[in-house]
Amino acid sequence: MSSWEKSKVGCVLVVLIGNPDSSGDKKSLKKRGKQEIFLPVYSCVPDFPERYYRPMVATLTQSDYPGRWWMMLPDGRVECRLCPRFCKLNEGQRGFCFVRQRVGDRMVLTTYGRSSGFCVDPIEKKPLNHFLPGTSVLSFGTAGCNLGCRFCQNWDISKAREWDKLADAASPDQIALAAQRLGCRSVAFTYNDPVIFAEYAIDVAQACREHGIKAVAVTAGYITDDPRPEFYRHMDAANVDLKAFTDAFYHRVCFAQLGPVLDTLKYLRHETNVWFEVTTLLIPGENDSDAELHRAGEWFAENLGPDVPWHFTAFHPDFKMLDKPHTPAATLTRSREIARSKGLHYVYTGNVHDTDGGSTWCPGCGELLIERDWYELGEWNLEDGRCRSCSYRIAGRFECSAGDWGARRVPVRLAIN
Repeated sequence: MSSWEKSKVGCVLVVLIGNPDSSGDKKSLKKRGKQEIFLPVYSCVPDFPERYYRPMVATLTQSDYPGRWWMMLPDGRVECRLCPRFCKLNEGQRGFCFVRQRVGDRMVLTTYGRSSGFCVDPIEKKPLNHFLPGTSVLSFGTAGCNLGCRFCQNWDISKAREWDKLADAASPDQIALAAQRLGCRSVAFTYNDPVIFAEYAIDVAQACREHGIKAVAVTAGYITDDPRPEFYRHMDAANVDLKAFTDAFYHRVCFAQLGPVLDTLKYLRHETNVWFEVTTLLIPGENDSDAELHRAGEWFAENLGPDVPWHFTAFHPDFKMLDKPHTPAATLTRSREIARSKGLHYVYTGNVHDTDGGSTWCPGCGELLIERDWYELGEWNLEDGRCRSCSYRIAGRFECSAGDWGARRVPVRLAIN
C-alpha cells in the first residue's frame, strides 16, 4: 500500500525529528535529522471530511484576535487585567509577555491560532503522575511569557520575539482532531505559559471536550482573580510551578510575586474539581535550603492537604543562570523527605533516574503501587483507583490499567491527510 493510500484510510502524516523511540534528548534529536512517516490512527474517523486534508502549516502573520480582561484607564492607556503585572499600554505597545498588544482602543492576542510546535509526550513529562498514567499527550505552546525567570529551560520559546518561532497554524478544532487521530488522551498547553494565550487555550479546551480529549495546563499560576475561574473551568488537569517559597526569589529571579501563585494553588484545591500537581525546580543555593523547604511543606500541608502531588525536579544551567551547578540527587531526596515529614502522601523526584522517589507508594500500607523510572512505568498495583493490598483509595484520575505510551517523545508538524 502506498503512502497516499495509507493516508486515505486514516493515517496522520507527521514529520518526525529524530527517532520516535528516543528518550527525547534535544541535541541528539537535531543530529539525527528529519524523517516523514505515517503513524497509524488509533481513533480513526472512517470518512474524514475532505476539508481537513489541507495542511495545518501556513504562512503566518500576526493575529489580531480580540483580547479579553482589560480596561481603559482615565489617562487613555489600556490596562491588561489578565495577570498581576497589570501592564498599561499606549497605542502599539505590547505587554511584558510580548503577545498581548494594544491596537487602537482594544487589546489583541497576537498569537491566537499560532504554535511554536507540537510534540507527543508521555503525560508524566508535564509532570502529572496521577492523571491517566502511561498515556500520551499532544503538547504545544506559542511564544512569550508573563514571567522573566533567569533559569528558564524553554527560553527559546518563552522569550521569543520573532514570528519564525511560530511555525504552525492550527484552529482549536484541528488540534482536537489531530490529538484524537494521534491516539492522545489529552492536549497540554506547555513550553510557555497558557495564561498569556488564555483565549486560545480556552477555545482549544472546549474543542477537545467535544471530541473526548482532556485539557491540561502547565503553568506558573500567575493570573488574577478575574480570569482565574473561567480559565480553570475549561481545564481537566494542571501542573503549577511553585518556583520557590520566598518573595525575594520571585522578585529577583522571576520578576514576579509569590502571592498570586499561592492564591491560584488555594483556588484550585478548594474551588475546582481540576486535578492538579505542583512542581518545584530546585536550584542549588537559591531555593533548596532546609528552612525554606520546611516552610513550604508546612504551608502545602495546611492549605492544599496531603493528597496533592509535589514534584521536586533537578535544575540544569540554562538561559541567564549558567553559573549554578546541576542539582545533586541528594538534594532531591532530602527535599522529598522534608515534604513527607509534613504528612504529604505523594512527593516525587524528577529529571533523574530514581525509582524510589519517582514511584507511587500506598499511604495506607506502604506497598508499591505505580513503579516509575523517569517516564517509564513498571509494576502496576492499582485496581479501580485503590491499592490492591489494602484497598486504600489513591487520589488522582486513574483508569483500570496504565497506558503503554512509555517514554517516547515525538515532535510533529501536523498535516492531516
